[in-house]
Amino acid sequence: MSLCKSAAIAAANILAVFALSLSAQAGVSEQEAARLGKDLTPIGAEKAGNADGTIPEWTGGLSKPPSNVSYSPGDHHPDPYADDAIKMTITGANADQHADKLTPGQLKLLKIYDTYKMNVYPTRRSCAFPENVYEATKRNAVTGKLVADGNGVDGALLGFPFPIPQEGVEVIWNHNLRYRGFKLTRQFAALAPTTSAQFTPIVVQDQVIFTYTDPTKEKIQELDNISLMYMQSVIEPARRAGEIILVHDTINQVQGPRKAWSYNPGQRRVRRAPTIAYDNPQSYSEGLQTADNFDLYNGSPDRYKWDLKGKKEKYIAYNSYKLSAKGIPYADIAQPKHINQDLVRYELHRVWEVEGNLREGHRHVYTRRVKYFDEDSWTMAAGELYDARGELWRIQEGHMIQYYDVPSCWNASDVTYDITAGRYVIQGLKNNEPMINFNADEITEDMFTPAAIRRLATR
Repeated sequence: MSLCKSAAIAAANILAVFALSLSAQAGVSEQEAARLGKDLTPIGAEKAGNADGTIPEWTGGLSKPPSNVSYSPGDHHPDPYADDAIKMTITGANADQHADKLTPGQLKLLKIYDTYKMNVYPTRRSCAFPENVYEATKRNAVTGKLVADGNGVDGALLGFPFPIPQEGVEVIWNHNLRYRGFKLTRQFAALAPTTSAQFTPIVVQDQVIFTYTDPTKEKIQELDNISLMYMQSVIEPARRAGEIILVHDTINQVQGPRKAWSYNPGQRRVRRAPTIAYDNPQSYSEGLQTADNFDLYNGSPDRYKWDLKGKKEKYIAYNSYKLSAKGIPYADIAQPKHINQDLVRYELHRVWEVEGNLREGHRHVYTRRVKYFDEDSWTMAAGELYDARGELWRIQEGHMIQYYDVPSCWNASDVTYDITAGRYVIQGLKNNEPMINFNADEITEDMFTPAAIRRLATR
């Protein structure tokens, strides 16, 4: 074979490999994407119910306030399923009979806490999103791609970037970039009860611009590598009032990692805060969860290898309107060892299971993480966190509702159980706080700067 011919073949092979890699990076085919809105929901879930009828068909979800509730903007969301009866209750005594539909974390809680139970209700596929999110998701399915070894996203905007995932890290990005509105403000309480259920609520006000879901943007490059801007201020208790954190999260974590700043009234200085990330303790959790446990998971995926384990049917907390109801005293929610399970609604849903194992050369207090993502929302619903010995250490649970006025579907509150300490932290409670303002047009990007923190702190 001539030298020229060998070189030509080599070049062709290189081009073929390059073309395949581009194809792999650039999402799914047009034919696959065409399934969205047909046998798949517009965001990639299976539209059909399951074989035995315990999971129904998705028929559009609650895209507006349902007719059987009285709701006005600014209200806490009334429960559209308040009349549903409990189908069964799972306890430690009968947990083994239902083990195939339970996560290892749920099984553990049922076995070690004799007061922990799971009231199972009929499955209601209530999740829905705006039409422009559906349209963007279909475009993203073809053009969305991973960059920077999975630590960044390109070719996607507004909608879910990977509605038909091929890799575990794509599911992580679906969760991190999921639609929760554009500009919002809220106030919530976080509780970290002692083993005897004593607690001091930490009440915070926060505001966020989800720049990734800015409806005025046409290309991801217009976002300047920022996926969201977030600011949080502590208002209670008095000893912590005035503490402020500011976070700019990024879309490509290699191109530019998360930027964070903090203000402490005692020091009266704004400082860069690289500790608001990864396994550093979350400020109000009393050491019971890490910074990347906020929203059950957030931030860069770079320290783990994420394996897609497939889709399974599990009982997960869903349509948690009772737990989110207006006026419930926080003392009625906080109980020793776990929250009040009479306020929790479980339903059978299909979830994507993703396992993260710590990469060689990287550090984190969790050596392994297993996460379960609701197929109808890409919201993380449950998870297990393992320590350096490989032992189960912490168990996570999200309490999802459909914000039918937006519409958007995500956790109204979430819990991290530390089974070593026999304690937990629950955050996101708004029972005695104003409801989220999903139309916070008054907030602007120039309010999310270190200089803006200084001005806010000196008022």
